[in-house]
Amino acid sequence: MKIGKWLGFGLVAAVVVMSTPSMSAGLDQAVAGPAARNGHAGNPVIRGWYADPEAQLFGDTYWIYPTYSAPYGEQTIFDAFSSTDLVHWTKHSKVLTSKNVTWAHRAMWAPAIAHKDGKYYFFFSANDIHSDSEPGGIGVAVSTHPDGPFHDLIGKPLIGAFHHGAQPIDQTVFEDADGKWYLLYGGWGHLVIARLSDDFKSIVPLPDGQKFKEITPKDYVEGPLMFRRHGKYYLMWSEGGWTGPNYSVAYAMADSPFGPFKRIGTVLKQNPKVARGAGHNGIIHVKKDDLWYIVYHRRPLSETDANHRVISIDQMVFDSNGHIEPVKITFEGVKAHTAVE
Repeated sequence: MKIGKWLGFGLVAAVVVMSTPSMSAGLDQAVAGPAARNGHAGNPVIRGWYADPEAQLFGDTYWIYPTYSAPYGEQTIFDAFSSTDLVHWTKHSKVLTSKNVTWAHRAMWAPAIAHKDGKYYFFFSANDIHSDSEPGGIGVAVSTHPDGPFHDLIGKPLIGAFHHGAQPIDQTVFEDADGKWYLLYGGWGHLVIARLSDDFKSIVPLPDGQKFKEITPKDYVEGPLMFRRHGKYYLMWSEGGWTGPNYSVAYAMADSPFGPFKRIGTVLKQNPKVARGAGHNGIIHVKKDDLWYIVYHRRPLSETDANHRVISIDQMVFDSNGHIEPVKITFEGVKAHTAVE
């Protein structure tokens, strides 16, 4: 049995970073990271090969929803992880699987979560479609609990075709200050924004009448994320090839979710002494302390397999102009921190 596959399964269990570094080279050290010590979590924060993390704070609990990083044919499940302190993580196995999505059979990627009206909506992409004639695209599932189980909401893809050249993958959801929800997505170098209906079952027209609007910034590749801070809209995205060492995250700012978004700079990138291929991030904002955390995947220095990616968390800081300072990727990770939304 391939070790990478074995690590992606299992019963719900507490995942705690080891108290001492592994004595063996390779897998244990790669997926467990250094010791959780001096109140720091240690990176990677969870055990196993995972990527493309969605990060949320629901009440006093942090959540991470990643892609199960394996060959496409094995990517038919999603696990979730929860923590109340950013250090000790509990694994929730198979919160969504292809068994609950009749049209999805491979390459289930890049979760995004929305909490609305007492329900949790789980957006995902599936099947890695390359044309409108193939079944697949972006779907949405629903549950009454953040750890699932999630079930397909509409029985078909929410977006199952190409618009503006964007492959329907790598979706993220964003709630604006007026309560409207938007879906941003896109691979193949194109970024599209669309407005979700109130029940999340369809796409409704934007103010200009379009259902799908392209807002692609310079050098965009995939993995978008949007958030709002001090009246400004921040757009983050991944650049470079996901299998290479130079996979990274850049950002832009605008006065509207529709842009225009002018690239400001790189926020997250490899450190040849720590890890390679740092990209495709989520964000956690602890409002009570105004702390920001970037949750992302990276490839340990000892790994060359494209799917051997791990989840890490480091702090994200803004300067006096509201610009994001370059993130320092670390082995230590972030300090333990409890939060109340």
